[in-house]
Amino acid sequence: MVAVAKPKGPVRISGGVIAGNKISGPQPVYPAIARSARLSGTVVLNAKISKSGTIEDLTVQSGPAMLTGAAIDAVKQWRYKPYMLNGEATEVSTQITVNFNLNSGG
Repeated sequence: MVAVAKPKGPVRISGGVIAGNKISGPQPVYPAIARSARLSGTVVLNAKISKSGTIEDLTVQSGPAMLTGAAIDAVKQWRYKPYMLNGEATEVSTQITVNFNLNSGG
């Protein structure tokens, strides 16, 4: 039997795959200043999700500065089902996209 080496560090998982593992968390609050300025846009965050499904590390990759704080405040509270690899919960890194659209109310 061949032993499979465990990955060192978080396993990279696509945002679409990990989005299906989200189990709870608030929607971002549209910042009043951004709403007043009629600013909409997309914030892209790089996240590390622990074996237990909590956000361990969160950094901004891109997005309007007026919206990034609200995205981070919401996403850091999100919880995920642990990502399973070979039957074991595994730490993952991924991108999380948060859309702010004035027409949708947030």
